[in-house]
Amino acid sequence: MRVIIILLLSVIVMTMLFSQAHAAGSEVSLYDLLCEYKDNPIGIDVGRPRLSWKIRAEHLSMTQSAYQIRAAGSEADLQSGHNLIWDTGRVDSDQSIHIPYAGPDLTSGLRVFWQVRIWDERGRTSPWSDPSHWEMGLLAAKDWKARWIEPDMEEDKDRPNPCPLLRRVFKLDKAIERARVYVTAHGLYELYINGRRVGEQLFTPGWTAYDHRLQVQSYDITEHLSAGKNAVGAILGDGWYRGYLGWKNGRNTYGEHVALLAQIEVVYTDGTREIIGTDKNWKAATGPLLASDIYQGETYDARLEKEAWALADYDDMGWNAVRCVEYGFDRLVAPAGPPVKKIEEIRPVKIWETPEGLTVVDMGQNMVGWCRIRVQGPAGTRVTLRHAEVLDKEGNFYTENLRAARQEDVYILKGEGVETYEPRFTFHGFRYVAVDGWPGPLALEDITGVVVHSDIEPAGSFECSNPMINQLQHNIRWGQKGNFLDVPTDCPQRDERMGWTGDAQAFARTACFIADCAGFYTKWLADLAADQKPSGAVPHVIPGVANRRDPVEWAASAGWADAATVVPWTVYLCYGDIRILEKQYGSMKAWVDYMARKAGSSCFWHQDFTFGDWLAYNTTSSDYPGATTDKDLITQAYFARSTDLLIRAARVLGKSEDVDEYTALLEKIRRVFQEEFVTPNGRLASNTQTAYSLALAFDLLPEPQRARAAERLALDVRNFKHITTGFLGTPLICHALSDFGYWEEAFMLLNRKEYPSWLYPVTKGATTIWERWDGIKPDGSFQDKGMNSFNHYAYGAIGEWLYRKVAGIEIDPQEPGYHHILIQPHPGGGLTHVKARLESPYGLVACEWRVTDNTMTVVTQIPPNTSATVTLPWARLEETTVGGKALEDVKSVQVSRRDPEALVLRVGSGEYRFAYTIYGN
Repeated sequence: MRVIIILLLSVIVMTMLFSQAHAAGSEVSLYDLLCEYKDNPIGIDVGRPRLSWKIRAEHLSMTQSAYQIRAAGSEADLQSGHNLIWDTGRVDSDQSIHIPYAGPDLTSGLRVFWQVRIWDERGRTSPWSDPSHWEMGLLAAKDWKARWIEPDMEEDKDRPNPCPLLRRVFKLDKAIERARVYVTAHGLYELYINGRRVGEQLFTPGWTAYDHRLQVQSYDITEHLSAGKNAVGAILGDGWYRGYLGWKNGRNTYGEHVALLAQIEVVYTDGTREIIGTDKNWKAATGPLLASDIYQGETYDARLEKEAWALADYDDMGWNAVRCVEYGFDRLVAPAGPPVKKIEEIRPVKIWETPEGLTVVDMGQNMVGWCRIRVQGPAGTRVTLRHAEVLDKEGNFYTENLRAARQEDVYILKGEGVETYEPRFTFHGFRYVAVDGWPGPLALEDITGVVVHSDIEPAGSFECSNPMINQLQHNIRWGQKGNFLDVPTDCPQRDERMGWTGDAQAFARTACFIADCAGFYTKWLADLAADQKPSGAVPHVIPGVANRRDPVEWAASAGWADAATVVPWTVYLCYGDIRILEKQYGSMKAWVDYMARKAGSSCFWHQDFTFGDWLAYNTTSSDYPGATTDKDLITQAYFARSTDLLIRAARVLGKSEDVDEYTALLEKIRRVFQEEFVTPNGRLASNTQTAYSLALAFDLLPEPQRARAAERLALDVRNFKHITTGFLGTPLICHALSDFGYWEEAFMLLNRKEYPSWLYPVTKGATTIWERWDGIKPDGSFQDKGMNSFNHYAYGAIGEWLYRKVAGIEIDPQEPGYHHILIQPHPGGGLTHVKARLESPYGLVACEWRVTDNTMTVVTQIPPNTSATVTLPWARLEETTVGGKALEDVKSVQVSRRDPEALVLRVGSGEYRFAYTIYGN
């Protein structure tokens, strides 16, 4: 009997354990496994790559209490748990992002398979995740067996030349298990194997600080190869390396010759290996691409096409030789950011003839990319596409704001039926296309707009009850898409398109709401550190192209150079990325030390050129020349700002000596700011909106003067009834107002439709953000043609305020990356409904609020393994419900604070619907 009872109890216990395991498996699962922000990356070079995952959970207040990661050299070993190369065992931790690999040293070409499981807050175990993997690239110069090659052809270095074609035939004698190719170039490349394009990436190898860093792309080409004869080929374009670059219309910025470096590595099924690399056995010729330039566009003569040139049986007897050159391998790095790709396609909305007689196509959206055309006509027919952002007030094609950039593609037909063409090595910023030479009638279906940009994953969305603000948000998003093309450019259309640091730092927080920018900024910040001057000065543009041809040192402008501190800190906050602070700390410190040296014992930094509050409001009014903020005030304010951010970074990294040193420096900087620019009553020497916004946002005023300064800012806004700030004040002004309780003034600026305002361009039909408040003046004329971009994201920084303050999705700096979330919505400005969503490193964060009569509803989504503090404005505890229940009846909601202004709650993960009657607003 006893035995039977024991057996029965054993069966019951086993059944319970099975049920619990089954329940845990159904409730908690893992997804979106990433390695260094990438999904199954190939060709990385991070020695200790970091691993992250997200959690799905069906119950509220889910937290991870422990994790286990295991890794193996094959998927079979991983699944079986045998021959593991790394196993963390159970680690008691709630960390689910940025966990560094801690196994044996990784070697070139090694593929590692990994998976993870977790334990929840009740000790229940999740199933193992689906396997994921990462693969190392070539990690050392000695791993390169290929040689750099250049076409041995005569070229004119002072103008665009025909794009070279390079090729080689090789033979593989055995069955192939796997194959990789590692490739980079001076200039741009497209790679082909056996006639097939390799990969979907565009503008490779990308634009970096070429003197220090040149990216190498890695591709899995197993399916491209076969036993027997194979061919590899490449097309090279001038790109940023030797094409026109910068507003002085110069060429050959980094070198006079395009070059290719490629290495194919084949592993046979018998375990042996073979390497085929660029060497003297390659051949070169020119083809149909007669000219290729980022600013000027492309000329393509289809009659010169070399059919099947990238196939093994092609006859290349007449091709030129190549020359092997020694450029070395020490600058080669793996890409940290996302590649540029074709992201979407747009159909045109209208074709018409302008008053001046041009045939013009309207794409309906100011976009970045090019047009794909389908055309049929006689051989030699020359079709020209010119690109522009706007029409003038008479309805004519307007290109004067492009300056020296031609933005022109030319296609010459071969006359063999329907022909399709799209560019390779250029991009244009445009909404309108002027078409000349088209054979026969032009139809809408003949043209497709191809949108290209860095493949940044969409992260956030914002919508509200005001359609014009929704259009503003649309414009902000498209401004980012158009200007995130491998580097954060200022504009995508004129002869510039460079990584202006001031624009980047002003927009960084908004950018991280709209898209996952962690990898994108990681790549660009490495270039910033690489091109930073030995003195610590940061160039105005990164990569630092402007300094290569100009004897003037284009560096060290306040609000521009501070990208060195602002952007790394933003990435740390938004993604919980401590390593970005570790990598950039030397750069951050060098920039602050530069300012400190220039300021000397006075601690007053005003010795360098600065752009100031670029493009602030100006007027011809006799009694008001414009909102001119003293540049010395701006430099001292940013001296303080960067020093403060350096202190914060040092505190995170445990650099206590630096914390003490720079805290003392910051106190002196603030004291000098107050002595030089602040009256005892809190009035600033520059009585402008930007001056007060800087002083308040950067915490430069003594406590007694802050409220009075905020009042002066609000008074200035009320007096003008519009914004007067430029690039530096605009991202801060609404924050400064709302942080001190002046919500009405902040919403007034947001809602204004007349010039100057965010919505004024919307009234003019804008589909992106303008460079100037009045790019198109109220009378329909244009601003200064020398600087008048209609796709320039800096003023789009208002997006940050919409997400953080109006929708109320905010980061707790003590738990960055949205590990602890602050939900603090704020109605106002006539809005009755706001909905914002953000895909955080932990999962979806959302806040939606709606005001109907006197009732407010707030719906929040908090991802698993996080918590949130929810602030409900004008709510009373006894009249607030969650999911229709009283607050005290929901265990996952705790009251943190209650006062007449707000009810503050602490919640765990999950969805919550709060409803209450508004009091006291």
